[in-house]
Amino acid sequence: MDLHRARLSTPVASRRAAAMVAAACVPIVFIGWFFVWPLVAILGRGLIPGGHVHLGPVLDVVSDGRLRHLAIFTLTQAALSTVVTIAVGIPLAGVLARRRLVGARVMRGLVLVPFVLPTVVVATAFAALLGEGGPLGSWHLVPGPAAIIGAHAWFNLAVVVRVVGARWANIDPRLVEVARVAGAKPMRAFREATLPLLAESVMAASAIVFLFCVTSFGVVLVLGGPRYGTLETEIYRLTTQELAFDRASALVLVQMLVVLVTLWVASRAARGAGEQGRLVASRDATRPLRGVRERLGVAAFLGAVLVFLLAPIVVVVARSLSGGLDAYRSMGTEVPVLAASPASTIGTSLRSALVATALAVIVGGLAAAVVAGMGAVRGVRGAGARRSRLGGALELVLLLPLGVSAVTIGFGFVIALNRPVHLRSSWWLVPIAQATVAVPFVMRTVLPALRSVDARQRDVAAVLGARPARVWREVDFPVVRRALAAAATFACAISLGEFGATAFVARADAPTMPIAIRRLLARPGATDHRTAFALAALLVVVTGVMAVAADRLGDARGGY
Repeated sequence: MDLHRARLSTPVASRRAAAMVAAACVPIVFIGWFFVWPLVAILGRGLIPGGHVHLGPVLDVVSDGRLRHLAIFTLTQAALSTVVTIAVGIPLAGVLARRRLVGARVMRGLVLVPFVLPTVVVATAFAALLGEGGPLGSWHLVPGPAAIIGAHAWFNLAVVVRVVGARWANIDPRLVEVARVAGAKPMRAFREATLPLLAESVMAASAIVFLFCVTSFGVVLVLGGPRYGTLETEIYRLTTQELAFDRASALVLVQMLVVLVTLWVASRAARGAGEQGRLVASRDATRPLRGVRERLGVAAFLGAVLVFLLAPIVVVVARSLSGGLDAYRSMGTEVPVLAASPASTIGTSLRSALVATALAVIVGGLAAAVVAGMGAVRGVRGAGARRSRLGGALELVLLLPLGVSAVTIGFGFVIALNRPVHLRSSWWLVPIAQATVAVPFVMRTVLPALRSVDARQRDVAAVLGARPARVWREVDFPVVRRALAAAATFACAISLGEFGATAFVARADAPTMPIAIRRLLARPGATDHRTAFALAALLVVVTGVMAVAADRLGDARGGY
């Protein structure tokens, strides 16, 4: 076999290396131009105004009492939101991963729906549920931290269920049974036999949820009001209302420092928390419910989760129908605050989302192919190790947009994308911003499928004379096509609902649906509010269907 691979190392290896380099150029140029360069421009505004290093804006931000209060509130609400999400998500992940339930797939799909909804729709749903005139309006939670924390938990529940559940589904159930036979109570058996094996996945899920809550924008903007703000909403206010780009840039630096520290702490904690145990196929880890007590307990818990998941959505639909079907019938009528009709915002959103999806699938798919190809290198030991490390570094760079807020990306677009091509006034800026946010999700969806392809099949095809494009078409594509379909569906749902970056770059006369919802809700008047809830209800339906479709396609390839 080594001799066989040595024979591959001349023409075949050269063609393969050339194809990999060509494929790598697309994601590297895209991320470099539309993520790294705007980020560098922000850092330059904050640290090197006028070409000279100047720490004044950063020091002003650090010494400003109001901004310190915002930073403390940002971290506090993110920490509490993470605790609530983990507290609800771990039991739900355990039930869905370890019990054979009728409707388990439907429940997993419902959990995923809030995660792909626009954050402004999530906030709108909770404002309708908890705000004035809502079923729980008498609790006076809007504006306030409780509403923000509840909305964050609702939005991020899918992260815990999928990350922790994927690990839990493959832990050998006999480990718990041994603990129970030894006399341990259920909670002690979980704490001593299962939790150590879940620790790494719990740490990973906690870090992801915390980062999403630290960089949350739409939820805090709507549910926090003028009294409760975060670093994210302050960056938006400084750039759009005060035009204080230097202070906004300095605030971005502070936020990025929080993100980096969080990633470092989570990485160290996960490295020390993980404990290996025997893994089994997920179908072998499940068992049916036993006894009346367990059945009633699981039914009550799932019923409470269902109410938590469905109540905000039901209230949004009900508010959209409070005037009958008038809000839907008047979709074609121009609304002054939008400078367009609600129907035209739907068309704008769909066009942008389709273009963004195509960009995200091309860039993310090529990135996944390059990372998987580098990780699968065999042959000379040193060269293979170097290329594998290079693939890991490339994967990390391409995942960086996950750790940077969409508001930061939008802010970077505004100050940086006037060269080498002037894009700041171009229609393309909206789908490019949406694609930048969606690329990491596409790569993470496609990469596991590509890594499952047996490299020996590619070698055989290459030996028979197939060029790299044909090898991809006949070996890789049949394996990854369902993952690509899931990635495209997921990217389209994310692009339809993207709000943070789009709020910076969308033209005033061509708003997308999330921006239109925000503008309509900011105006007094029942008619505008009903129209906003009607647009939100349509987004719920469209993104919900896409989320369930992506979930089914992803499960067919082993998930993502």
